[in-house]
Amino acid sequence: MKDPDFVTALAALAHQHRLRIFRLLVKQGPSGMPAGEIAEKLGIGATNMSFHLKELDRAGLLRATRQGRYVRYAVDVEGMRGLLTYLTEECCQGRPELCGETFAQAAKVCRVTKSGG
Repeated sequence: MKDPDFVTALAALAHQHRLRIFRLLVKQGPSGMPAGEIAEKLGIGATNMSFHLKELDRAGLLRATRQGRYVRYAVDVEGMRGLLTYLTEECCQGRPELCGETFAQAAKVCRVTKSGG
């Protein structure tokens, strides 16, 4: 990814509904959820939900798969990892251990999300 791609990803997350959607799907893991289920769980109308899901997909943070009549959305682990890496790769002048638990927690989330567990 290049800087403009990261700006697009950050801009996509800079909205209350999209941030809630993304966090829900990170918790859900690689199996994801159908769009209607996401909308119901978060209390967002179908039209708004569709718009926000497309923005997150376009930003490389989600992936969509069609299952019959439904579209299932899941976090794009590589996109999320890329963004986290970009934001933290030069942390503390090359000494990320100074940031302590923050990085350990982020790494744990990425491992769990990728493995599905």
